[in-house]
Amino acid sequence: MLEQTGWVARVVLLALLTFSLFSWALIFQKYGLFGRTERTTARFLKAFRANRALPEPKSLAAGGSPLEAVYAAGYRELQSQRAASNPHGGVKSISAITVSMQLAAAEEVRRMEKWMPWLATTGSVTPFIGLFGTVWGVMDAFAGLGSTGAASLRAVAPGIAEALITTAAGLFTAIPAVIAYNHYLNDIKQLATRMDNFAMEVTAQIEKNYG
Repeated sequence: MLEQTGWVARVVLLALLTFSLFSWALIFQKYGLFGRTERTTARFLKAFRANRALPEPKSLAAGGSPLEAVYAAGYRELQSQRAASNPHGGVKSISAITVSMQLAAAEEVRRMEKWMPWLATTGSVTPFIGLFGTVWGVMDAFAGLGSTGAASLRAVAPGIAEALITTAAGLFTAIPAVIAYNHYLNDIKQLATRMDNFAMEVTAQIEKNYG
């Protein structure tokens, strides 16, 4: 059936194959990324909550958890205020520390969202690319039917069957991309909430120790 398809259908199938390969590579990359993030975040929180005081960020290194960047940003702002404030090493502005952690959290979310639009684009565009190939194939089949003068279903059915390959390929490309996009988007939202909660936890610790 593939050998009998026209050049338009082959171009469409090649485009869908490109979308599919890139999407699957991205799906596996994100799967590994979120799996590592979950493990390193659990280790980081365990180490952080084992300390009553606010430890050095380097002592809590857990292998790249987003919470490490959030905590490091808040800790830098804390140390900057303590060094420049007064002899007692007090904190000038809790809100400035919170903002620093929120900015770091936003940057981590942006990093996690990298290439996510590709999955959304694949899920929304590839069915229409496949449908275009099908419509073109059906038009070609009926054009051939008119040129031969045959009017039976047997004459046009093979051409229509070949044209439907592109629709099947479009759906095969789009469905995994949509599932992965929704799943990873939910993971990113949960991670963003987790970072916001952690920022509030650090702020509470700072107020408790340096208020």
